[in-house]
Amino acid sequence: MASQAELPRKTRELMNHHLDSRVWNAFPFRPNDVIVATYPKSGTTWMQQIVLQILSKGKLEIPLHTISPWLDSRVGMERHLAMLSGQKHRRIIKSHLPLDALPYRPRPKYVYVARDGRDACFSLYNHLSNATDFYFNMYNHMPGRVGPPLMRPGPDVRAFFLQWLEDSDRAASPYWEHIRSWWEARHVENILLVHYADLKRDLTGQIRRIADFLGNTVPTEDWPTVVEHCTFDYMKAHANLFVEAPEMIFKGGAQAVINKGFNGRWRDALTDEDVATYEKLAVEKLGAQCAKWLSNGTTNGH
Repeated sequence: MASQAELPRKTRELMNHHLDSRVWNAFPFRPNDVIVATYPKSGTTWMQQIVLQILSKGKLEIPLHTISPWLDSRVGMERHLAMLSGQKHRRIIKSHLPLDALPYRPRPKYVYVARDGRDACFSLYNHLSNATDFYFNMYNHMPGRVGPPLMRPGPDVRAFFLQWLEDSDRAASPYWEHIRSWWEARHVENILLVHYADLKRDLTGQIRRIADFLGNTVPTEDWPTVVEHCTFDYMKAHANLFVEAPEMIFKGGAQAVINKGFNGRWRDALTDEDVATYEKLAVEKLGAQCAKWLSNGTTNGH
């Protein structure tokens, strides 16, 4: 258990075309809130669904955005605040903030999902490549944007990755800082680190681990439904539950967003030198222990 001096604290604001961390500063937390946090394209929607199915014992099959809003998104902020204020049940709140830009409270539960940066970047490429003009205009032309606009990627995924890697310490939401901020709090009692690869390897075991962390008991007879609703096949078949206004935002609709869920797609696109550069940076920025966990995953993150 971390001492009081070691507990996380917010030390900065983070604002860009998508994010505005200031919304959390006066947010009225409730003791039983669940905050699902990730670096983008690291399993956010998957974890929101897992938490929802645990809390509802597999009974709820509803559009995720109607119950679990992304609070630090610049789009829909007032609507999301009103939604959360009116909810009587245990709330599930999405965030894409590093921990040092997010207020910490000792009683809510924080679940952070990490994913190898190469996989997150290639998933981001797919996401942005399928985004419509409406999507880019929504974020770039909404008043109050800080920093450069969000740009559509070119046709070369390797070039996109190399630019992402070059910007990974300078962008408005740096990858290495994001991972490190949560990794350093992995011993805090109400923070749980989950790895995307572990969800892929042992979904049932990880759901049980998350349920235990949340303090929720799922009756034995409900477990098959809970697990089924969290499988990739289920989410792909019910993609419209997981994307708000999909036809306006993504070419191909919701199916383009709930894409493949695969790891390792980068292996066919990156050179050995690219991979070595990434892996060297991971150790330099995170330390060997965190870099190893980020690449392979483990049950506990340490």
